[in-house]
Amino acid sequence: MSSTGLAMTHLVPLAKELDENKVTPGVLGFIVFAVMAAGVWLLMKSMNRHMNRVDFEEAPAPAATAGTASRAPAEPAKGE
Repeated sequence: MSSTGLAMTHLVPLAKELDENKVTPGVLGFIVFAVMAAGVWLLMKSMNRHMNRVDFEEAPAPAATAGTASRAPAEPAKGE
């Protein structure tokens, strides 16, 4: 008897103990989930880095600018 056949005879009793109506994701499911989780983590890290680079200055409220319409225009933003 070959070693493969001997290994299969030892695994058959283990397979009988498993519930045939129960489906589990197994190792492949865990690997896919772990890769997806790592990808989401890397995307969030990259997004956070890009959001920190944004230089945003909020425009004043329209009510505050109504009385200052005759004044000179605001200074240009940096880099223009």
